[in-house]
Amino acid sequence: MIAKTRLFIAFFTLIPSIAISTDTLTATQSLTDNQTLVSATGVFEFGFFTRGDPRKFYLGVWYKTIQVKTVVWVANRENPLTTSSAILKINNQGLFLVDEAENLVWSSNETKIKADNPVFQLLDTGNLVIREANDNDPDGYLWQSFDYPTDTLLPSLKLGWDLRTGLNRYLSSWRSSDDPASGDFSFKINYHGFPEAFLWDREVRKYRSGPWNGLRFSGVPEMNPLPYMHFSFVTNQDEVYYTFEVTNKSLFSRLVMTPFGEIHRLTWIESKKEWSRFWYAPKDQCDHYNECGPYGVCDSNSSPVCKCTRGFEPNNPTAWNLRDGSGGCVRKTELECGKDKFLHMKNVKLPDSTSSVVDANMSLKQCEGLCSKNCSCTAYANSNITNGGTGCVIWTNDLLDMRQYADGGQDLYVRLAASDLDDRGNIHLVVIGVAVGSAVLFLVLIGYLAWKRKALQSMCKGETDKKGAPERSQDYLLNEVVISSKRDYSSENNVDDLELPLFDFGTIVTATDNFANENKLGQGGFGCVYKGRLIEGQEIAVKRLSKNSGQGIEEFKNEVRLIARLQHRNLVRLLGWCVERDEKMLIYEYMENRSLDAVIFSQSRSSLLNWPRRFNIICGIARGLLYLHQDSRFRIIHRDLKASNVLLDGEMNPKISDFGMARIFGGDQTEVNTKRVVGTYGYMSPEYAMDGLFSVKSDVFSFGVLLLEIVSGKKNKGFYHSNSELNLLGHAWRLWREGKGLELIDQSVGESYSPNEVLRCIQVALLCVQERAEDRPTMASAVLMLSSESAAMPQPKKPGFCLGRNPIESSSSSSKQDESYSVNQVTVTALHPR
Repeated sequence: MIAKTRLFIAFFTLIPSIAISTDTLTATQSLTDNQTLVSATGVFEFGFFTRGDPRKFYLGVWYKTIQVKTVVWVANRENPLTTSSAILKINNQGLFLVDEAENLVWSSNETKIKADNPVFQLLDTGNLVIREANDNDPDGYLWQSFDYPTDTLLPSLKLGWDLRTGLNRYLSSWRSSDDPASGDFSFKINYHGFPEAFLWDREVRKYRSGPWNGLRFSGVPEMNPLPYMHFSFVTNQDEVYYTFEVTNKSLFSRLVMTPFGEIHRLTWIESKKEWSRFWYAPKDQCDHYNECGPYGVCDSNSSPVCKCTRGFEPNNPTAWNLRDGSGGCVRKTELECGKDKFLHMKNVKLPDSTSSVVDANMSLKQCEGLCSKNCSCTAYANSNITNGGTGCVIWTNDLLDMRQYADGGQDLYVRLAASDLDDRGNIHLVVIGVAVGSAVLFLVLIGYLAWKRKALQSMCKGETDKKGAPERSQDYLLNEVVISSKRDYSSENNVDDLELPLFDFGTIVTATDNFANENKLGQGGFGCVYKGRLIEGQEIAVKRLSKNSGQGIEEFKNEVRLIARLQHRNLVRLLGWCVERDEKMLIYEYMENRSLDAVIFSQSRSSLLNWPRRFNIICGIARGLLYLHQDSRFRIIHRDLKASNVLLDGEMNPKISDFGMARIFGGDQTEVNTKRVVGTYGYMSPEYAMDGLFSVKSDVFSFGVLLLEIVSGKKNKGFYHSNSELNLLGHAWRLWREGKGLELIDQSVGESYSPNEVLRCIQVALLCVQERAEDRPTMASAVLMLSSESAAMPQPKKPGFCLGRNPIESSSSSSKQDESYSVNQVTVTALHPR
């Protein structure tokens, strides 16, 4: 191979280099670091570029007419050049990129193209092709870059398989925003069964598009035909692929596999000079592959999100009640082939179709007959929903990764035992259930009255419980307040409707070894948090509210009300709650790495967070906050976002926690004024700390502070004094204005960071902490700026600071309270002017 390479190089050195000014490279020309090819109408440009590390050089294609340099294809992504002194040439055996030491860095293909008079050309589609000089037939291309996409799907690029050659065209993410090397994520078409696309995290399926149903992917109901964009999916014996075309040539649209494991469709907005996110996936919990297990159906508009298909019940009821639906569902009644019936489900995402069987020529009635005769058939549907529906697809295995939509999806017919679809049988069951339920309710009522009588007697006598709890006093009646509060959560449904498990106090005592000190994870403003292990083996975190906290009851009610309805991978999951007398506890999923502040502010542990991990944490917090502000069923303001309220799981993925101070906004509300200021100084926005005015922009400010803390590893001070040391916001602002932003980064990160990525994070943070709320971006804009290296960003203005002395000194029990301490109730009466 080395001898052949040197032969190619020797051949090249005999040919003089000629400056390139067109879209074509011939065998008598070469391309060097200061030259580019430009497509015929000037849309795309091809040449050498750097990204992140200025010592690494890549050969690629980018948009020429877009001001923000947007790279769409990279040749040597796995083997960057370490010098700009490189040459690209073509001969009758293909393309070859060699460095200054005459080493072969990259070639067009291992297979020789054997061209007589080869021409290399950059087309207006962004496709690079090798063809014979006089042959412009697309079917005659000897090689094309569209057969080897990187992270971007451009119009007319085929995502999928050429079955004749075994070529698989798929998207693979960059390793980071500044490193084009192949990352962990890929987006591929699976042509087996009923073809569909999967998003993979290495070897793990993370998301599934659903099969193409003639109009759209079954799992993308919002994928409607557009007047300027046409989507198509081709399946035949030679090819299986997805592609799209943009009919308006002035519009630029692309599909990108991001380094963070998401698929984004981006459209260039010329008036804003930025890429706008038109669509993305996965976007919620139900987009996670097989979230609810076999025969489970995920519905993001219900709580909990998982439910069993009619005729099925949870396979593991305990885990199901703890909101772990991965075990799926099992049949209530065994099938009797020949007597079974089919449940008609509407607006669903079709199950995983990898092993399904498709016949495009059958009618739906014929499909039903085929499924009925096949005792292994578990479901059937139309393979094409256009023109009333045609074709047949049947499943013969467990039904996986189903999802319910309010609008969209398609019809699915699931095989059930006849008795499970017999309405008369169901009526009998209802009658029996009502009778049994009434009897149980009667017995519970008698028991409750007896318990209450005994409890009141105990209270009057001032008895203590067997666990050594303090005397009851009037706070004993807090239990009654919490129980009754289940009926008065403003406009919300009852807590009973949440199907949130109510744990027995004894179960929690056993799980935490009677709240042993060695199981204590930490202590917050409203009590202690303990680690526990349930009998089933599941590890939990128990937040035990202090009995002496008069403030805790409202926060407790609020947290149960809010977090039970929130479903997002970057929000901590509430497993249940416990109320017994004056004990109030919340049971969460256990986070192995505890809180973020215990890592980034620790000299011994901060080195665990290299830059890729920190950036992943930043983006995860941003996505979680965006979900609260925009994508959840309620618009929720957290009001106490800080490092100690971000938990880290075993893989250092962030989850926002502690919703005791959160507030729900109405659909038309943008801001609220309050006399009760809650939160943590150092993270509070000026308008909230001084005027009690809070909105989504208050959370944005807190996020900006937290972002700077993650970058720097330093904690922000709560106040700014003009004649003393700057707080973190002032320090970051000074470094930014002096062009020394990289000096802010935590030294424990080492050299693993991308300078451009760090600077982008600092700029986003400074935009988020601007003094005027209207100047701050929304979380949607912040997420876009963080996730896209091509997003245009304005220059930040001066940050907002809280001035003067700590106003809680006069009302606090301690005049030396830490400035970063949580403030639960403060009435601000006087502040020094700026």
